[in-house]
Amino acid sequence: MRLAGAIPAIAVLLVGCGGGDDRLQTEDLPRAAATLRVSSPAFDDGSRLPERFTCDGDGEEPPVRAAAVPRSARELVLVVSDPDAPGGTYVHLARYGIAPRRHASVTGGGREGRNSAGDDGWTAPCPPEGDGPHRYVWAVYALRSPSRLASGAAPSEVTGALRDGVLAGGTITARYER
Repeated sequence: MRLAGAIPAIAVLLVGCGGGDDRLQTEDLPRAAATLRVSSPAFDDGSRLPERFTCDGDGEEPPVRAAAVPRSARELVLVVSDPDAPGGTYVHLARYGIAPRRHASVTGGGREGRNSAGDDGWTAPCPPEGDGPHRYVWAVYALRSPSRLASGAAPSEVTGALRDGVLAGGTITARYER
């Protein structure tokens, strides 16, 4: 929801911890002039992620929406990650090519890139048992021009598409522990 302080956190979001993921640096990430309002009907910002969205449940992807999308936006990009994962931030989902409606669902639609498991699409949160609570961050960007990314893009390709083209950004975070 808040963008201030979120951009450095998003640098961590895009750094994978396995599956051949790219390592990214803070300077690789864009700055956004405006803030999107990111929300979910399944959880409140900072609250516990319901079990049904994790490996302990059905592992379904929770619904997430972005509001206050600038009219000039041409595409939305979503990156979901766990900055508390052992060995580095784990990317659970990279999705792009999402239609930029004023109040847009970022669940489903668009094209999916690789996650830290090396697969395309969503991988459910599954922190190690006894590791304490992990933060899961949904970061949404509004782009001023289409990214033109093909399905299966690596995290560094997604970050590259964000350079010089971000109009707005925002996050929502949930916590989960086993």
